[in-house]
Amino acid sequence: MKNILLLVHDDPGQEARLEAALDITRALNGHLACLDVTPNPILVNNDFFTLNDTAELLDEHDSEAINKAVITERLSRDDVSWSWTDADGDIAGAIVAAADLADLIILNRALEDYPLSDMRGVASRVVAHTHAPVLAVPESAERFEFDRALVAWDGSVSAAAALRGAVPLLKLAQDVEIFQACEDDVGTHRSLAVAYLARHGIEATLRSVNRSGARADMLIAEECEAWGADYIVMGAYGRGRLRETFGGVTKRMLGDSKLPLLLSH
Repeated sequence: MKNILLLVHDDPGQEARLEAALDITRALNGHLACLDVTPNPILVNNDFFTLNDTAELLDEHDSEAINKAVITERLSRDDVSWSWTDADGDIAGAIVAAADLADLIILNRALEDYPLSDMRGVASRVVAHTHAPVLAVPESAERFEFDRALVAWDGSVSAAAALRGAVPLLKLAQDVEIFQACEDDVGTHRSLAVAYLARHGIEATLRSVNRSGARADMLIAEECEAWGADYIVMGAYGRGRLRETFGGVTKRMLGDSKLPLLLSH
């Protein structure tokens, strides 16, 4: 996990993204690839922009130019390797196009009261169309904490992808918990996850709860609070008929999670 792709955009979540990216890049001795995207939509809800909307987009370009100057000056004084690319257009599309050699993509989960870019939608599209894990951080995050990682495990293909992608970060954790909200007491898949991590030198503990009809995202949130997790590793969406079920969990987590989410599909 050496190539960290960071969305740069002047919005309320940028500081949280940047701090997380710097923390992770330093910890992994990696390279921070900054992608500065200026949204330039032609249509919104199938309606053409008015002249006022066009003026706002021009202001957006000016704002991003100022933002670039501030961020690059800040990075020039930091102790990380970094590069910068400018892009115009759809944020999710620009990230997907730039992500072929990314080992980790850093975005936000949903941003409160920020309508210009639906960050939950951006994160969802990027997770679905890239192979790199996506770290979606809350806008309130002040830094990325490595110590306690909770792996939300259901034995799915996407959960396995998230676990594999998270290994470099999990190696930096002091405690890792494999958490499963299940319908019965079967723990085979959890044991496989623990054995997989052990082969990477990562010791993980196991915990399962019976769902009893409760929503998985609520149980994950409750466990994170009780256990003191710093971030969550989880699979995103599902395949075939499972897509709707797991998709609902992913969307709710992206909308409400108080912790960073490391997601893979």
